[in-house]
Amino acid sequence: MGTKDKIQDLENELTKTKYNKATEHHFGVVKARIAKLRDKLEKESVKKKGKGFSVKKSGDATVVLLGFPSVGKSTLLNAITKAKSKIGSYEFTTLDVVPGLLEHNFAKIQVLDIPGIIKGAARGKGRGKEILSIVRNSDLILVLIDSKYPEHYSAILKEIHDAGIRINQQKPDVKIKKKAKGGLSIGSTVKLKIARKTIQDILKEMKLNNADVVIRSSIDIDMLIDVVMGNRVYIPAITLITKIDAVSKVKREKLIKEIKPDLVVSAEKGENIPELKEDIFQKLNFIRVFMKEVNKKPDLDEPMIVTRGTKIKDICHRIHRDFVKKFRYAKIWGPGAKFPGQIFLKLNKELLDGDIIEIHVS
Repeated sequence: MGTKDKIQDLENELTKTKYNKATEHHFGVVKARIAKLRDKLEKESVKKKGKGFSVKKSGDATVVLLGFPSVGKSTLLNAITKAKSKIGSYEFTTLDVVPGLLEHNFAKIQVLDIPGIIKGAARGKGRGKEILSIVRNSDLILVLIDSKYPEHYSAILKEIHDAGIRINQQKPDVKIKKKAKGGLSIGSTVKLKIARKTIQDILKEMKLNNADVVIRSSIDIDMLIDVVMGNRVYIPAITLITKIDAVSKVKREKLIKEIKPDLVVSAEKGENIPELKEDIFQKLNFIRVFMKEVNKKPDLDEPMIVTRGTKIKDICHRIHRDFVKKFRYAKIWGPGAKFPGQIFLKLNKELLDGDIIEIHVS
């Protein structure tokens, strides 16, 4: 029996078994076995020779438009950027990667219109591996669902998942330190969702027999397997229903209830396009920090675009590598200060959106 057949048999076994506490252990071991077989299949597969997609990242972040063919990616790209992506009413209009630039709240965001994926993309069908490799390297995914084909949503989620992409998830806080001997030691700082015996047997099934494991976040079986595999990527996503003007009001409400998208849009009519631009900015976790030179007015025309959680130390690094070493103090005006020009002597001060910062070095 080949690897594919083994995977199919194990998946069929899971579909026939109802998940509960009594079957949790069985589910965990079988899922671990499937994960290892898929990894083996990936390594066994012969890479097809051919021209890949060449994409040079630019701007403050890269966003990809992901969906089935003819979902409206090109029309949406043209609506939110100054790109001139080819538009057609037939499938596979986009055969290469078409970039566009979204400028919003001073941020310069690269948006990529990539070829449509199809079922089996994660296994390489329809240049799926090349397409999904671009998705894996993006900072944000726009998942596009055609209002006339809502069933594509679950299919896209499956392809994303099978490609090792986890959307809108935080990477589990689980530390695994391998050792030469001594078996498995499992510690946790949170209440475990799954039994320790199940955790141990999943780890052993995945050839991890000697290790110290510390679990600091609430995880399920799939999340544990993801951590052990170590090749998953965690990317934020925005789900959109496109061509919403093509369906009735009743159908529209039904789609919103079933899919629960972040937004419904009509690129042709311009519906919710401004809202989408703002959602992209927010989902990328961007904030704007304005720089001020000593004894000069702040530059309010071109802020530094950074992510939420950025500290004074990070700003110093971006200005010059010596600024951290020579740092004396910083003055801050704006939301992050209790009063205008507040002095901060430490580099770990976190900045807020709209802060004006003046850095003093020796």
